[in-house]
Parts: sequence; C-alpha cells; structure tokens
Amino acid sequence: MKVFECQSCRNAVHFDNTVCIDCGHRLGYLPELFVVTAVEPEGDGWRALADPGRTYFFCDNAREDACNWLVAADTGRTLCEACRHNRVIPDLSIPDHVAAWRRIELAKRHLFYSLTRWALPMPDRDEDPEEGLAFDFLADGIALDGTFEKPLTGHDTGVITINLAEADDAERERRRTSMGEPYRTLLGHMRHEVGHYYWDRLVRDRGNLDRFRALFGDEREDYAAALARHYDQGPPANWRDAYISSYATAHPWEDFAETFAHYVHIVDALETARSFGIRIRPRLRNADPLAAEVDFQPYAPGSPNDLIEAWVPLTVAINGVNRSMGQPDLYPFVLSEPVMAKLAFVHDLIHAQARPV
Repeated sequence: MKVFECQSCRNAVHFDNTVCIDCGHRLGYLPELFVVTAVEPEGDGWRALADPGRTYFFCDNAREDACNWLVAADTGRTLCEACRHNRVIPDLSIPDHVAAWRRIELAKRHLFYSLTRWALPMPDRDEDPEEGLAFDFLADGIALDGTFEKPLTGHDTGVITINLAEADDAERERRRTSMGEPYRTLLGHMRHEVGHYYWDRLVRDRGNLDRFRALFGDEREDYAAALARHYDQGPPANWRDAYISSYATAHPWEDFAETFAHYVHIVDALETARSFGIRIRPRLRNADPLAAEVDFQPYAPGSPNDLIEAWVPLTVAINGVNRSMGQPDLYPFVLSEPVMAKLAFVHDLIHAQARPV
C-alpha cells in the first residue's frame, strides 16, 4: 500500500483517511488513478484535486462511514468499484453490526486496491449472474425454523461469505488460537477467499490445470473428505517443506488460496516498505544475505525472485522488532523452494493479463 499526500497541503495521508488533519480537506480514493485525493464541493458533487476535470460523488456507503471511495458522476453508478460487489450486508439497525461492517468494508477495500492495481477480472453479479464476484456479510442469528444459524466464512461459485463475528478482535483471536491459524485477520480472510475465486477464473478457465496439478496436486480429490481428514488428523509433520501454512495441506484448492493470499501479502507489504524508503542493512560481518532494498515497484510484472529476495530480509527485521516489543512474529512463515515455485505460479497467472502499474 502506498503512502499518499493531500493535494491541498502536501500532508501525508493514508488509504482509509477521510479528512486531512492538517488542512481539513475531505479526502476520497480514486480507484482509476490509485490515489487518495483532496476534494472540494462542486455543484451537487465534488471536484477531486487529483483529477479536476471530472465531477465525482462519494460511494453511497460513505453515508454510513463505511467507504471513502469516489465514483465519477458520468458513470451513472452510485456504488464504487468495491461496494458494487456487495450482495448482502448486515442489518444496520443494530449498532454492533454497523461497527463490524465498517471494519469489514475497510479490509475489503484494501483487497480491491490490489485487485484493481492488477486489473484482475472481477465481474459483479449483474455482469455475470452465475459466477460474478459477490460478498455476503452475515451475522449469527436465529433461522426461520428457530435453530441457531452460524454462517461460515468461505467461497462458493463466486460468492464470498464473511461471518460478521470475524470483525470482533476477541472472537477472531479465539478462533485463531483454536484453529491454529496465525494469520487469521479480516484482510487475510478476504485475500484467501478471493484466491478461491481466482482459481476458477485464472486456473480452471484459462487452461492452467496441468501446471497447477504439477505444483499443488490434483484438485479432483474429494474436498469434503480432505477437510475432514485435516481437522481430524492435522497436517503432516514435515508440512513446512512444501506448504506456506498447515491449512494449505488440507486440499490443493486450499493450498492455492493460501499461496494466493500470501502473494498479495508480500506484494502489498513490499509496496509499503518502498513508500517509506525502508532499507535493511544489518550490522553484521556478513550481512549480505539479510540486506535488502525495495527499489522496484512490487505491483509491476518484474520477477518473482525480486519479490522474495526483498521480502525475506524485511520479515527477518520486522519479526525482530516485534519480538523486542513482546509481540509474536509479524510473518511466522517459511518460504521453501516448493512454496516459492507456487508463488511464482501465482505471479505468472496475475501478470498474464494485468495492466502496467
């Protein structure tokens, strides 16, 4: 994620900011230009200082303080590029639902920042009623038959379901611990579940099954049986030799989704490091293996090896900082040779049709 600046006063602003704390200008995100912009009232809409030639409106969800994205007035749309994919949102008459939904929407917008940077295919349900990308944000509740209903976070034919409880830090931490998932975050869920969607779009639909099976295994293995075995027996003892996470061992689909999510983690975090000019130069006699500088654009095609060579030293340094604060490692994962080959596969899939950045 880039660091942005207010076009009015040049103060540093961030992706989720809605007001510049220095000059007071309202801020909005322009997905077409990948920039947070200061805006000024113009007629019934807004003039974006980063693109003053067009009139913009804020996404309708800005009324609930759940979005800060802008929509060009001449598109005729009322929802932004991210929010138009919502199929079900929670009951906003319940205050706790509103707060949870806002947190979920922020994570979703962060996901769409990456998807739009790469111009990945993302038709909504109007454009593709059968398999368009859609989001259902559901809360625990009582079903019509009187039973307790607990929606499961997951993906099914383009529909990504997120249980509202995932927005509660305490509940998510409980699930993270009980399920042994160190990266159980809202953004991590979004990136993992959309990985299932892009397996359909970029692997199944684009003739990449043979290479996929050579790296990840045969997805025709019974999915339900594989998950049941995973939860009953756990991962193999040597899973770190070939998988990015223990959950990736459950089934080839889960392996791909975990790898896809980690690829997005890596690229977006490296862009953040690049924006801040972070360089790693350990004060060691032989520091070369741990030295790194993000002197390239991580979202550009480039080489997957460049990403890994910059990423590993960065995680070593940040993990060390976290330990100094008594916190767990920021990135407690090992990138083995098989995992790096899988990441390269995801890299190639994405950049086979991505726009230049």
